[in-house]
Amino acid sequence: MLDREIGTVIEILFEDEDFQELIVSIGEFNAKAMNYISLSGKCNIGNKVLLNTTAVRLQLGTGGYHFVIANLDKGEDIQKKTGHIMKMRYTPLQLVTPTMEEQDSPYHEAINSFHSLEGIPVIVGSLHSMLAPAITMIKYHNPKIKITYIMSDGASLPMTMSKTVKSLKSKNLIDSTITYGHAFGGDYEAVNVYTALIGAKEVTHCDIAIVTMGPGIVGTGTKYGFTGVEQGNIIDAINTLQGFPIAIPRISFADRRSRHCGLSHHSITTLTHIVNSSCLVAFPEIKDNEKMGIIEEQIKNNRIAELHSIQFKNVDHLERVLLENEIKVSTMGRNYMQDPEFFNSAAAAGLIALEKLNTKGK
Repeated sequence: MLDREIGTVIEILFEDEDFQELIVSIGEFNAKAMNYISLSGKCNIGNKVLLNTTAVRLQLGTGGYHFVIANLDKGEDIQKKTGHIMKMRYTPLQLVTPTMEEQDSPYHEAINSFHSLEGIPVIVGSLHSMLAPAITMIKYHNPKIKITYIMSDGASLPMTMSKTVKSLKSKNLIDSTITYGHAFGGDYEAVNVYTALIGAKEVTHCDIAIVTMGPGIVGTGTKYGFTGVEQGNIIDAINTLQGFPIAIPRISFADRRSRHCGLSHHSITTLTHIVNSSCLVAFPEIKDNEKMGIIEEQIKNNRIAELHSIQFKNVDHLERVLLENEIKVSTMGRNYMQDPEFFNSAAAAGLIALEKLNTKGK
C-alpha cells in the first residue's frame, strides 16, 4: 500500500535533463522530494504534486526523500521516447524505452549476430558503492581503457538516482552506461543481463565492463534473502557468453553486524551456493595479520579457493588515487578511512581486470 500526500513545490535544489531534487510543503512541514522527469515531467515552483511518502514513513534508507508520482498541474510535457519495450511493466508508471535488441534498433543486427565476449574482463559487484573504486583504479593506471557500466534492476531503477555515475561520467571515468531489466536511464537500454553484456561488447566496444546494481540493496538477515544474490547469476551469464568474470567480495571490519565481519555472509552464500560456474575472486592484501587471518580462515572454511580462483592484490595506493581524482566514496555511511577493506576489494578487482586485459594484448 502506498502512502500518498499532496504537496506544493516551493524550491528546486537541483535539476538536470533527467532529475529534479525539490523542496515540497505538505501542510505545515517541508520535505525533500525526488522527481524523475521521464516519469512525471518537469516540475516548476508552485506546482501541486502527488507524492509517494511511504519510504519516509517507514524510515527506509532513501535519504529521507519523498517521490513525485505525478504533477497535478500542467507542468511541462514529458519528452516522448521512441521504442517499444516497456519497463516497470503493468504498473501505473510503466514507460517505453528503446532497447538495443528490438528490431527497429540500429543495434539489432549487432546483438543478433553476436558469438562470444571473447574473454573480455567483466567485474561483478554486489553493491553500487563498489563501482567508483574499481573504475577509478583502472583509469588511474590506463586512462585510455574504455569502461562500460552495466546497471541491474536489483536496487534503484532509475540510473539518474546515482550521483556516483554522474560524477564518474563528468570526469570521463565511465565511457558508456547500460541499464537492463526494469532499470532505466542508461545511455543504452537492454532487456536482460545477457543482451546488456552483448551490447557492452558489440555496441559500446568497451575494453572492460563492470556490473552492479544501482544505489540501495535489500537485505533481510537470512541466508538467501538479499538482492545481492544476483552477483552469482551475473557471473554465470558472463561465463555462458565466454567472458572473464571477476567477482568483488564484500569485505568489512567496520560493520558491527557479525554476519558481515570480514568476508560477508552475502559473498559466502553467493560464491558457494548461488553461482554455478567459476570466477576469479579479487581480494586486497591486508597488512593487519589478524584481519588477514580472518579472511584466510573464511576462504578455507567455505572452500572458496576450491570452487574459484583467488587472487590478492596490493592496492594501498587507492586512497591517494581517490583523492587525486576528487572521488568521494561511501558505503553504509562509512568513508574510505572508516572501512578501507571494503573499497580495497573493489580496487583489487579493477587492477586484476586491467592485468587480464593486458595479457590479451590490449
